[in-house]
Amino acid sequence: MRDISEELAARIESGAATLCHAWRLARADGVVTGFTDHDRDLTMDGLTCRAASGWTAGAEETAVGLAAGSMTAAGVLDDAVLSEADIEAGLYDQASVELWRVDWSRPDLRVRLWAGRLARISREDGRFTAELEGPLAQLERVVGRTYGRMCDARLGDGRCGADRALFPGATCDKRWETCVETFGNGRNFRGFPDVPGDDFLTAYPASGGRNDGGSRR
Repeated sequence: MRDISEELAARIESGAATLCHAWRLARADGVVTGFTDHDRDLTMDGLTCRAASGWTAGAEETAVGLAAGSMTAAGVLDDAVLSEADIEAGLYDQASVELWRVDWSRPDLRVRLWAGRLARISREDGRFTAELEGPLAQLERVVGRTYGRMCDARLGDGRCGADRALFPGATCDKRWETCVETFGNGRNFRGFPDVPGDDFLTAYPASGGRNDGGSRR
């Protein structure tokens, strides 16, 4: 439950024009920066939240229960604070992010709306879009590998090794046959196509040939 003072609650209820959003972004190396969608810089607990960044809140997805929850934020790439070089170097990977609702005329009147981690950043034409994940997203991450027929690499990533430039517009359905016949990349297939299928447990002995439950031929 959010702890909201009566004074702030009254201002939110009235739709006061002095309300804005502020973000606190903390990198893994300890660097902390702040941003706001107010038209002037805002100081919150000694942290200057920059207005020139153009940060704005985007779509938010939440659900009841153990769903991870996610949201987006967008803004301008600024070499003084959020540079493309630092993003490319991975300095913002998994940075913690807090979103606050603040009364810019009284920054001590605020409430935290959301907290999570920066999952990924896409960049285009001097702007960025940050995809943020809620704290429960950690529960959805796969640790290690599992045995399965399907490939668990992404088309074109370091584990796949396929050159996407050679296959414009192509998609991969993670199947062995597609990897071999479409991309000629069977040597890098990251699945286990010879693992017997579920039907192997109930299959009757066959007379002649293989009884492999449908593994690849």
